This record gives sequence, C-alpha cells and structure tokens, in this order.
Amino acid sequence: MRSLLILATLGFAAAEDGLSAWLRYAPIPHAKHYHDKLPSAVVTLNATEGLPVYTAGEELVDGINGIFGKELSVGDDCERDSVVTVGTVAAYAKNGGCVDELPDLIEDGYHLRIDGGNVLILGQNERGALYGAFQYLARLAQGQVTDDTLTSNPEVPVRWVNQWDNMRDGGTHGSVERGYGGDSIFFWDGVVREDLTRAGQYARLLASIGLNAVVVNNVNANETILTPSNMDGLARIADAFRPYGIQLGLSLRFDSPQLLGDLDTFDPLDDDVVAWWQEKTDELYRRIPDMAGYLVKANSEGQPGPLTYNRTLAEGANLFAHALEPHGGIIMFRAFVYDHRSLDQDADWKADRANAAVDFFEGLDPDFEDNVVIQIKYGPIDFQVREPVSPLFAHLRETGSAVELQITQEYLGQQAHLVYLAPMWRELLDFDLRADGEDSTLASIVSGQRFNQKLAGYAGVVNVGHNTTWLGSHLAMSNLYAYGQLAWDSSSDPVEMLEAWTKMTFSHDQEVIDVITKLSMESWPAYEDYTGNLGVQTLTDILLGHYGPNPGSQDGNPWGQWTRADADSIGMDRTVWNGTGFAGQYPDEVYEKYENIETTPDNLLLWFHHVPYTHVLKSNKTVIQHFYDAHYRGSAVAQTFVPLWESIRGKVDEERYEHVLYRLVYQAGHSLVWRDSVTNFYLNKSGIPDEAGRVGNYKYRIEAEDMALDGYVPYLVDPFEAASGSWCIVTADNSTQGTASTKLDVETGTYSVAVNYYDQAHGNATWALYLDDDMVGEWKGDHEYILGKAPSMYIDGQTATRMTFKSVKVKSGSELRIVGTPDGEEPAPVDYISILPEGIID
Repeated sequence: MRSLLILATLGFAAAEDGLSAWLRYAPIPHAKHYHDKLPSAVVTLNATEGLPVYTAGEELVDGINGIFGKELSVGDDCERDSVVTVGTVAAYAKNGGCVDELPDLIEDGYHLRIDGGNVLILGQNERGALYGAFQYLARLAQGQVTDDTLTSNPEVPVRWVNQWDNMRDGGTHGSVERGYGGDSIFFWDGVVREDLTRAGQYARLLASIGLNAVVVNNVNANETILTPSNMDGLARIADAFRPYGIQLGLSLRFDSPQLLGDLDTFDPLDDDVVAWWQEKTDELYRRIPDMAGYLVKANSEGQPGPLTYNRTLAEGANLFAHALEPHGGIIMFRAFVYDHRSLDQDADWKADRANAAVDFFEGLDPDFEDNVVIQIKYGPIDFQVREPVSPLFAHLRETGSAVELQITQEYLGQQAHLVYLAPMWRELLDFDLRADGEDSTLASIVSGQRFNQKLAGYAGVVNVGHNTTWLGSHLAMSNLYAYGQLAWDSSSDPVEMLEAWTKMTFSHDQEVIDVITKLSMESWPAYEDYTGNLGVQTLTDILLGHYGPNPGSQDGNPWGQWTRADADSIGMDRTVWNGTGFAGQYPDEVYEKYENIETTPDNLLLWFHHVPYTHVLKSNKTVIQHFYDAHYRGSAVAQTFVPLWESIRGKVDEERYEHVLYRLVYQAGHSLVWRDSVTNFYLNKSGIPDEAGRVGNYKYRIEAEDMALDGYVPYLVDPFEAASGSWCIVTADNSTQGTASTKLDVETGTYSVAVNYYDQAHGNATWALYLDDDMVGEWKGDHEYILGKAPSMYIDGQTATRMTFKSVKVKSGSELRIVGTPDGEEPAPVDYISILPEGIID
C-alpha cells in the first residue's frame, strides 16, 4: 500500500497537477552541489512498518532523492558516518544515544540537529519524529542546507481539521458540503469508499504541517455512520491515516439513539441513551483504538440536541465525554448554537444571532467534564470577511476552547476567488480580549496558556475533495499550509509562510515568489473591498449558495445575518445603551471601545453601530461614499491579478499556470459583478449618488436588451442589481438560437471586447461573438465543471460572469453580433457588451 502510494504521488507530481501540493520534493537549483553536505544513509530506530517512524524513514529516502537526486541506503547502525537517524527519544536512549542534554519535549514535539551529513531527528513520540522529518525535508526543499539545531513543541494539543463530507448526495455518491474540490475522498453511495488511497495522501499532507486528527464526516451528521459496516469502513480510514500519525474523529447526530437505536428518546440523562452511546463508543474503539474522539453540533439550525429535553448544553456534551473518557478520547462540542426559527428583525430591534453563543453557554463553564473542548467559530456569526473575535473565548475559564477557522472559502469566494486567509487569522489571533484587564490575546486563550487549560487548540474546516488540486484551486492550498503552521506556532508570519509554501509548491525563482506573495497578500483586502466593508459582512446571497452578490438577501432572512439597511441608514446597533447588547458580552475594556462610536474602528463600524449613510468616517468620507470607493478600489486591484500572473508565464509549469490564470481572469470579471451589484443596490436604496459619477454610468456598455433581437427576448433579472440596467436577454425558448446585433458607434481602433453573461448550472449553452463576418471568439457555459463553486440555476449574481477578448481590431460602423445557443434549461443569457479602449475597465 505504502509503495503504491509513493509511486502514485511521484507520478502525479511529475504531471504537476497539484496532488503532491507542497510535498513535490522537486529538484532545487544546483542540487548536486549539496551532495557532500547530505546524509548517505537513513537509520530508523525501532521502526514498525505502518507506523510514523517507519514512514519518516521512507519520506527521508524519497525526499532527499527527489530534491537532490541522491539515493540513501537504509540501515540500523547508529554509529555510521553521514547518516540521518530518526526515532523517538526513548528508542534513541535504548540504542545507546545520550539524551541527558536534550531540551524538554512535550507530546508531538521534536528535536532536530543538523551537522553536515549527520542529522538527528528525535520525537517525544513517533508522531513527533515524523514531524521532525518533515521539518528537515521542508528546509531542504527550500534550499536550506545548513547546520542547525532546533527544538519545536506544538503550542496546543488539539490541531484538528473538520471535513464536512456527507455519506451520500442524492442517494448516489459522497459529496462535501461547502466543498469546492470534488467528491468526498472518504464516502460514496452511503458507505466508506473501497479505495482509500487519497485518504492516505491527505493524511500525509496534514502530518507534514503538524496536524494530528481529521473529523471525516459532516457536522450535519447522518446516523448511518454508526452502522456496523460503516464503522468497519471507518476503521479502514483510520488504517490509512495511521502511518502518518493522524487520528480519526467522528461527527455524531445527537438523536442517533432514536433514529438508529430504536429508542423512544435521545434525552442525554436517560439511562438507556447513556448505555447506547457507551456501547457505540466501545464498539468504535474496539475497531479504532487510537480514535481521537467526537465532534457534535447540537441545537443549531434545526438540529436536535439536549435543549430538546430542557437539558443543558453541558449535560449534552458530558454524555459523550463520559463515553469517551475510558478510552482517552476528546469531545469537541460546537458553540455554533442558535435557533433560526426565533429570529425576527422586524419584531425585535434587540434580536441578534451574534448574542447566541454567550447566551447559551454563559454559566455552564464549571459544568463541563475535563475532556470537553468548546469549538468556537472565530467570529460571532459565520466565517465572514471581517468579524470581531467571538466574546465567548473570554467567558470560558475552566473549559478549554478551540478556535474554528474555515480553510474552505464558503463566504469568501469558494476558491474561485483568490483569498489568502493567513493575514486575517494573524489579525484574529493577535486580538486582545483583555479578560480581567490583562493581556488575553486569542492565541493565548486557545493555547490554554491564558486560563491554564490542558485541552485547547484549533479546528480547521478544510473540505478537500477528489480534485487533484484538493481544494479546487492551486493557490488556495496556501491556506491549508498556513493553517497547519499557525496551529503549531501561532506567531508564524503570513509572508514567511507564503514564501516557504511557494518555494516548495511552485518554484525557487524569486520573481515567482514575489508575484505569488503580492497576489496573495493583496487578495483579502481586495475581496473585502469589493464584497462588504466597514463590518457590514460579506454581502453575498445568504439564502442560496453563499457565493455571489445579493445585498438585499442580508435582511428579512431567518438566519440572523442582517445589515438593517433602509433608505436612510445601515448597520447593526449592537450597543448596550440602545441596541442588541452584544458589545456588553466583551470584557470591560473591549466593550467600552466598541460601545462608543468614536472609538470603534471604521472597519467594524457597521457591525456595532447603525448610522446614516451620510455618517462621516475617520477617513472624512461618508459611509456611502466609502462603499462606492472601496468597491471600485477592490475590483480595480482584482484586475491587476491577471497581468501580474501573466508576467511569470514560462516560469510555472503550463498545467498549473493555465489553471491559475483561468481563475484569476474569472475573478477579475466577477469582481466587477460584485462592484456593480453592491454599489447600484445602495444607490437605489439611499438615493445618494457617487461623488465620482461612476455608479450607474457606464459609457462603454451596450445593454443587450437595447440591441436588435432575433430569437432573444428581454428578461427582468431578480435581484435587479445583478444585471446592468436590471435587464438581460434570454433565448425565446430552450431550442431556439438567439442573435443580438448592433452597429458600433466607436472610432476605428484596437479594443478589448467584454461580454457579461450568465453561466447557469443546468445546461451548457454556447455563445459566439462576431464583428461583421469575422468571429471574435466562442465559448461554452461550463463553469460548473471547472470552477467548483456552489452551482446555481438562477440568473443572478451567483452566475453572472464575463468573457473578455483583448486586442480586437474594431472598425467604426461595424456590426457587432452575439449568437447564443441554449442547452438544457440554460437559455444563453447575456447582460451587456463593453467596447473598451485598451487599459480601461468599465
């Protein structure tokens, strides 16, 4: 199994399709010059095949051969010269090694000593030895062939990832909720896959960045995961993980005793329920002795839980804690608890989903068992582009907490938009909650240091899939890499992590490193600018795919993600004196900062305060003008991503170069959809024009509905702002080709011709663009197969997109014609066409 996995991995790496990610072990510049500074042999101490020390030896052989073209012999003689020795501290001592002067190592920690070709890698446990081997190889892969000694201990014991994989999708296959990289690598047709090669490869990636457990199924769990056959399947997943020291975790559905066990209750204090969960837990540990534990989502978004029986959340969590305790397992209990059925912004000015976590958990801190960790989303709502740190972190003093970060970009562009998340996480981890008036950064709280807790850490929602890019985008993998680095060492620098990742993933060429660094570091600020700024949240479609723009959906919904926008004002009043009281959930110093509009930072103004559109910011701009300017600024930055990436053509392999280019071109076009949708929505809402005269004025556009139509008919788009001028055109029926034409009133010259259209997910319509009798280009509506974002059947901001043809020779008076051919239920929709002087973006 292991040898097959290596061959598959090396083969895919050669194809540069992304499967090996940062573990390509690609040759570095001048590799052969380093041969005399490298080991000639590898010694693995007390290594059992299928366990991490044995794996570490194999990785060292593969890695040094791949990076330097040097083959290492394998032996067990610790006295040989020019050897890399890897094992546990205990095994090293047993073999006569001196450990008296070794620094203290905690669980999973490692010691690495490099002295020319003699290298010593010791772990506190086998997993730590593997981590040390991966660290040594990472240094080599970045060209760091120098002597050094370092000791590294993880800051936290909980360094987990959550996969939102479903047992079945439509009864036919395994899917991943909020996953944009293909089908589940674990499940298919309601059962665990037979071929778990990808599960082992995933474990390898995670181990290389210091992570230690994977919850393999969706937090919206299915009770059938606990059938005997599926528990057998889970044991096979655990077997695939074990060579890399990765433990398996499991999400549970709270009412499984009733749904699967034929009990008439799932009351956590009922003796039969307690016995049922203990029996299931014992069955799992008989199959998987090293299982990490459970993850439970309860009493949230319609899910069942202890509150169903008027039991406390602590009693619900402790039900699982008691079952796990004899086996050393952990229960991760999510703080994402709220009832969308009781939220009504019209009926109650003080209604606020952001209050829910503290409201539900307040007073329960002493009641949780020692093996309970409360898993808390970094912000009080739901993975938005900017949120304040959840105040619940400051309320749990006796119970450990884990910060839940989302690597999969659910609200942040779904990997179709480049958004490097490490700068956001860095900002969150550095935020000081000032508990009891003392230094209380989020990093210090989730490390357990601030409140002296033994169990605490990180939970990252990753949602990889069968796509060879894992997440659906090559550049998005920098977020997974950065998550692992931060979970191990919260002081890790976003730029340094990015540069290391780029060297290992793409190239040592400094221009490539500089370009990817610039793209990535500008991506989060740009995305915030063109989606939702001033703390208003990401103005995405909250009711559908959480992807495209739909600011109107942010109010009047039952999910509590509100802006309270009306004709005169906008923002959630979360003050104590007049609003929802959320600001009062923070310790005093933070509360006072956010309670006062003068001391609230502008980037969170609309999170905490309801203000007129004419409110003047600290920048001396009004709120509405800031909206206009930010959306134009952010979308303008997105336009620069394409030429920046094109500047390194030939320095990145063609397959990955084209893959990234396709997404950056798409992002540039979709950022304009975002810009126009949001700015036109608030222009219509407020009636206040853009001081720069941009919003609503597009002099280069030809509205499709104003062209001569044959086989096309006008269509009023909903929401209105998802189309330029509110209208688009669609074919008269699903079998009739449509043509829209117009005479061009432009000077003869060279232009970019952009077509804004809609690519729906229930057909593959085609379009062709002509100037007079010459075809400019043709394309197909197939984003649903290529981008991986949430599919949509609607003509709206989710499906709106742009095709641009550059350097087109246009004659004055030429006829421009677009021909659309429908397919399935997709009627070849067209919004507008822009004839753009070179260098101009409308």
